Amino acid sequence: MAYASADRAYYDADSHIMELPDFLKAYADPALRDDIPNVSYSASVVTDAEVDQIMNQGGRHSQEHVAAQLAMGDALIENSKEIQALGAFNGEDRSAAMDLLGFKKQLVFATHSVAFPFHPSSKKDPLLRYGATRAHNRHMLDFCAADDRLMGVGIVPLDDPARAIEEVDWAIKQGLQAIWVPHRAPLDRSPGHVELEGFWALLAEAGVPFVLHVGGAPLQVSKTWGNNGRAPVKDWLGGGENVRTKDAAVLHQTPEMFLSVLLLDGVFERHPGLRGAAVELGAGWVPELCRRLDWVTRIYGRSDESVRFERAPSQQLIEQMAFTPFSHEDVAYLMQDSHPDLYLFSSDYPHLEGTKDPIGRFERFLANSEPAVRDAFYSENFLRLWPEARV
Repeated sequence: MAYASADRAYYDADSHIMELPDFLKAYADPALRDDIPNVSYSASVVTDAEVDQIMNQGGRHSQEHVAAQLAMGDALIENSKEIQALGAFNGEDRSAAMDLLGFKKQLVFATHSVAFPFHPSSKKDPLLRYGATRAHNRHMLDFCAADDRLMGVGIVPLDDPARAIEEVDWAIKQGLQAIWVPHRAPLDRSPGHVELEGFWALLAEAGVPFVLHVGGAPLQVSKTWGNNGRAPVKDWLGGGENVRTKDAAVLHQTPEMFLSVLLLDGVFERHPGLRGAAVELGAGWVPELCRRLDWVTRIYGRSDESVRFERAPSQQLIEQMAFTPFSHEDVAYLMQDSHPDLYLFSSDYPHLEGTKDPIGRFERFLANSEPAVRDAFYSENFLRLWPEARV
């Protein structure tokens, strides 16, 4: 029996590949391969010994390991985590994992390989950064080719508009089903800059959503905010490299800034076919985002004609965006406080952050909700963004 029961359709808006070190190099153009770095696990709970063992086995889990994972059955999501998870880096094994997970479809994001192409302070040769972007996108296509339940998420940094437009055009034509962009200012311009208009137009015309995701911008607050004269704190996994207490408190600020600026620059209004999702960035901030943008445009629209929209910002977001709440956020309350169409289910498989029972965690809040509300969260909002995914 699968983890996700057959009495309801579950569409998963967040899962991951745990890349092996050569994830980018293996798919890069030969002329660039030597200059593209290996994927690093230094900021991870995964140990070098685990990675080395897998690489020494030809970049695969052993048959015994795979058999033990399969034997977990519907408890797979509870026990199969990080790089040791079934299908963590092998597409065929992920197909077997999907049989046990029971999700109808699953968006698949990278984990660590975006650091080089996305890094906001990178002044490296744009040819190399966008070469690494193409390598990622080729590898993602290959990983998802084994199973049409796997929906590959490509990446495109926006820092070089011409290259970004070229890459998104290629990614769409090759069949990637979402495009992850960094949720920060593209170096010296707004994401709604006129030079990026063609980027958003291509996505809107193709019906391919853009996505924001944790890791698309720096995770940590600046050292200044962290310096309180006391000992450094650990992150929630026990180390010091990931999301710590202060980081978690303000994690929403950069995606909120990105989406606010994008909307105020009129991108959603000009491209009503554009769709997007903010994934693994929480959702408790969304109701207030809707209210704030409504009053900002209402008041400042008196003097700023650029924000005199035909549709209120909240309506633009309801029609064109969706957000994945963390498992500890009361999604039923959020849906009541804003709109039921704004929220998506996600498992985060195989990351530890996804918890051992994501459905059970969300059901704590949704158990007494109307069937239509639960359907919206688990399937219909996903299908509004990706209508071709319905099965």
